[in-house]
Amino acid sequence: MSAVHAVIPSPIGLLTLVADGGALTAVYMENHRRGPAPDTLGAQVPLDAAAVLVRTRDQLGEYFAGDRREFDLPLAPAGNPFRQRVWALLQEIPFGATRSYGDLARELGDKNLAQAVGSANARNPVSVIIPCHRVVGAAGALTGYAGGLQRKHFLLGLEDPRQVQDVLF
Repeated sequence: MSAVHAVIPSPIGLLTLVADGGALTAVYMENHRRGPAPDTLGAQVPLDAAAVLVRTRDQLGEYFAGDRREFDLPLAPAGNPFRQRVWALLQEIPFGATRSYGDLARELGDKNLAQAVGSANARNPVSVIIPCHRVVGAAGALTGYAGGLQRKHFLLGLEDPRQVQDVLF
């Protein structure tokens, strides 16, 4: 099967869901800083043309309604082995919690990898589902987010309103 995509509305704007071979490969926000190359999206299809797109839409709806804390979707983001390791760590950050780039670098076994972790985090193609929004600067400051800092702030506040009360911009 080749890649297909559908666009859905959400509280953070339109989301482009991309699937290939029954797995979700990407979730892009409008004006995504590292958005997809048009040739990677595949054909735009009706949402019900791919079961994983329907499941993604439904689970994102539950998440935005406050009824879902974890996603249960087949994922296949494209990335080198280091990025895959970082994205796997992102999925271990609990709902409502945050980690710093340095925290993740230490979990990978080398505190000097913080910048590389930041680069991998910024290239996460499965926004929201792989929660790169849960990664903050060392002092808890909101740092870059491919979907924009307002969206990152919204997502952190959705998960735990106390998380964003003391966030520095």
